[in-house]
Parts: sequence; C-alpha cells; structure tokens
Amino acid sequence: MKLAPAILLMGPTASGKTAVAMELMDRFPVELISVDSAQVFRDMDIGTAKPDAATLARYPHHLIDLISPEEAYSAARFRADALSLMADMTARGKVPLLVGGTMLYFKALLQGLAELPQACPETRALIDSQANAQGWPAIHAELATVDPETAARLHPTDAQRIQRALEVFRLSGRPLSVLLGAGRIEAPAYAFLCLGLLPSDRSVLHARIAGRFDAMLKAGLEDEVTMLRGKYRLSPDLPSMRCVGYRQVWEAQDGSAPRSEMRDRGIYATRQLAKRQITWLTNTLKPEAFDCLAPDLLERIATRVSQAFV
Repeated sequence: MKLAPAILLMGPTASGKTAVAMELMDRFPVELISVDSAQVFRDMDIGTAKPDAATLARYPHHLIDLISPEEAYSAARFRADALSLMADMTARGKVPLLVGGTMLYFKALLQGLAELPQACPETRALIDSQANAQGWPAIHAELATVDPETAARLHPTDAQRIQRALEVFRLSGRPLSVLLGAGRIEAPAYAFLCLGLLPSDRSVLHARIAGRFDAMLKAGLEDEVTMLRGKYRLSPDLPSMRCVGYRQVWEAQDGSAPRSEMRDRGIYATRQLAKRQITWLTNTLKPEAFDCLAPDLLERIATRVSQAFV
C-alpha cells in the first residue's frame, strides 16, 4: 500500500522557510502546519516573526495562536495535534507541509517520545529552592555529574531545561539522555520528504539575523512585551518569556540587564539558537540539504517536491 506523502521543511531562524513554504503552496496542493514553539502563543507576533494577517489569509497556517503566553505547549501535544491535522489533510486530498525551526518537534513527530516521569511540583520546588540559594550554574554542575550528556547541551543558566533534566533523574534514577535514547521509534505512516535549509556562509545568515532583530525592534518589540506583561500574568521563567528576543527585552525592562546591551544580547541569543538548530539538522534529523542562500533556492525546492509528487 502506497504511503501518503508529507513534506517536512526545516531550517534555522532567518533561513527563509516562510518564503519557500508560500511558494510551495502556490504550486502544489499542500496545506501548512507550523512547527514553531513560539508561534503557538497568542499576541506574540513581532518577536516570533509570525506572518501578518494578510499573509495568513492567503497562506493559512495551522498550529499558531493556540494558547495564552501563560500556558505551556509540549512536544507530545505538538505530535498529537500535527498527526490529527495530517490525517484530515490527507483525507481531503491535500499534502501536509510542516514548516518550522523547532527541531525537537520534528524529532517527536518522526520518532515518537520516550516515556518520561510526569512533572512533580514538590521536586521542582526543591530544585528551585536550591537554585535560589546556589544559582543555576551550580545546579547545572550537579546535573553534569549525573547526566553529562544532557548538561553538555544546556547553557548553565537554562533554568527550565536544567530543572526538567534533574527532575527526571531524581524521579526515575536514570539520566534524561538515557531515557530519550531508549524511546521507541514510532514513525507515522507517511512517505516523508525531509528538506533542510542550511546556509553555505554563516556570516550571511548572521547578517540576516541582525537585520531581522533590528526590524523587530523598529516594529515595536519592546511595546509588545510591555503589552503582554500588562495583559497576562507572566514571569520570566514561563516558556513564552524565555523565547529568544522576549527574554532579552524583559531583562532590559526589569533592569536585570543593561538596556544598552539589549540589541546585542538579542542578536547573540538568536545566533546561538540558529547554531543549535543547525546542529540538530546536521547531526540528528539529517534532511536533504539545500543552500538557503542560493539565488535559485525556490526553484530547486520546487523541482525536488515535483519529483516526489510523481
């Protein structure tokens, strides 16, 4: 039995994924699913580079504006939501086109998820108490003694992920890296065409990142954060406010980081995000690679997709 097709379009921030997706929607019977852990939040438009209303009217995106910035969205929920949408699209004769830069979501979709212990408020409170007394770098050092693989890929101040990794170890007695590695592969029944946009020159991508962050500031990113803080009950530890850009603006507004450094810190954080995304693509997901800086990128992608449709 021939499997239904599905397209995965992956790439780091500022690699031009949206432009490629729109071109594919103009040419092929595809329907777009966003794979973006920041665009799921309502009212977070500027800092997430969410398409504007006119673009969304012409090129509808599923899985954006799903939840309040007060809430959290997980890879498990993404997988369930995406598979439900994909089944509906296939039944209507459409080809799912999943586009984004949240590589963990792509991995969850393709490989399933490991069975991890559920969150334990008491354990998290204890870890938070330790962090308040010792600082997150000290908690990161503790994690490195029990799960060096996970600690190696986390920044010493990445409170949310450090907390979860240490929580998993304390509840299960096994490192998060081991549990994730033991996850059962459950690839959905689709013929996946996995396309990756990767830069041939990272300095050009870095210039794009800087230009885009400057454009966000000019468009009112600081005002957007002010609005969000007034409309919702937010804290800097929530997933929404830990998103790149929002975190740096929050810290500047609170005075925990110099306002004069906000732009540079935002650009640096975005470059680090792009670096992690590229590492995911090259080491874990390994899609067919296309140079996102190539002048004929759109034609190259369209040609590859047309081959898959034959």
